[in-house]
Amino acid sequence: MGNTESVVVQKRLARFRPEERSVVEGVFERLQGMCTGSSAGVTGKPSSGNVLTLQMLKSSMGSMASESMIRRVYQAACSVDPGTAPAAGSGRTSTTDGSGVSREQLVIFLADILRGTAEERAPLVMAMSQEKAGESKAVPCDQVAEFLQDLVSAVVQILGHRGRLQGWKPEKMGDGVLGVKLLAEQMCSELKPSDQGSCDVPCLEDWLFRVSQVAVYLEMLVAEGLDVGLSSRPPPTLLPPCRETPWNELRCLLDLPTLMFLAPQLPDRYSAPWKLLFSTRLHGESFTRMVAGLMKRGPTLLLIRDTKGHVFGGFASHAWELKPQFQGDSRCFLFTVFPRLRVYMSTGYNQHFMYLNQNQQTMPNGLGMGGQHGYFGLWLDSDFGRGHSRARPKCTTYGSPQLSGDEDFTLDSVEVWGVGKPPEPEEGEEGENKRSILDMDPEVQAMMEMAGKTLHSQGLREPEEDQDEE
Repeated sequence: MGNTESVVVQKRLARFRPEERSVVEGVFERLQGMCTGSSAGVTGKPSSGNVLTLQMLKSSMGSMASESMIRRVYQAACSVDPGTAPAAGSGRTSTTDGSGVSREQLVIFLADILRGTAEERAPLVMAMSQEKAGESKAVPCDQVAEFLQDLVSAVVQILGHRGRLQGWKPEKMGDGVLGVKLLAEQMCSELKPSDQGSCDVPCLEDWLFRVSQVAVYLEMLVAEGLDVGLSSRPPPTLLPPCRETPWNELRCLLDLPTLMFLAPQLPDRYSAPWKLLFSTRLHGESFTRMVAGLMKRGPTLLLIRDTKGHVFGGFASHAWELKPQFQGDSRCFLFTVFPRLRVYMSTGYNQHFMYLNQNQQTMPNGLGMGGQHGYFGLWLDSDFGRGHSRARPKCTTYGSPQLSGDEDFTLDSVEVWGVGKPPEPEEGEEGENKRSILDMDPEVQAMMEMAGKTLHSQGLREPEEDQDEE
């Protein structure tokens, strides 16, 4: 840009490393080179040699975002005023609305999306959410939700296009289109609109400051869509790795947007690959078999769908133990997936985080999380197929409402995913590379242990066929 570049542009470029500045400055020429001829230009408007057109953005982003999302990006870039920094509390007024994006506008746009503050990003989100940039100084919440659906859908598309699915198979998972809508609604629910239900720039700024996913998704869309590779910030990892999953036989309750929401809720240290430990589709409707899959497997994520179609579950921070006492800690939480995507953390009111019991005469037999005996936030009865979510008005442990369609529900399907490293073997236990013949059928072993039978074959070991390398 030479010495003629504005002070605003110089300050924006200073946010990048020296070797990254040439990358940012080179985007303009590269995008122009992708669209030859003058067909992209519009009669009576500046020539395409001086500006970027909508068609040029489509040539770069077309495989990774919908046409409506690309148009939103174009509209936001056009709205940038290259001469002044954004004023807090006011929207940018487009200086070349619809006529194309200048080099300076593009640099400022890239800097604000990739390295900007909530204050700088808020006017851009306003422009992306509006049907026409600059038409008003506030935008209805439903238009923000439509923008978010386009954004989340683009991020999911990018994950597939770039080969970053981490072992997940979308075609074997839940309804991704519905998942996009649910995640967009959840993010939109964090807005604090005016009494009239609209959002001005300060409202969007506050929202962007609190809901970090919006900036992460925007950065990914722009960096990947416009191929702006920056050495100081590699692409984010939005999905946990998935290992050893029998996809040929499975129809997973999870979808990619739900994973994108749930994975960041787990404590930071739970970074092990996710592994399917139990599924009613694969293992049948057996509480004993489910318990066998839970025991000594470390932190787990429980997913339930009831016969009303509600999908919900809980995260257990510890390996489950069969005992008549509560267990776990404040890192546990409950969540809903459908009809609304929400998470409910510990309230600190009590420590009734996890409960697992079976074959007791005087204590409840089943799996529970939150609340108290007979009034759990989430309960699966040991008589597999039934459960309850009794939270009136809210679960004391997690502050959650009723999770299921009916207070007393009937199971449709259940999945349990291992999401952390299994606990280390206790002193005196056999090494992790050896196993009992009874381990070949953990349901049989669990039943014998519950019945008080001595496992005489514990000393007969077989070599581990499929040792976990994680």
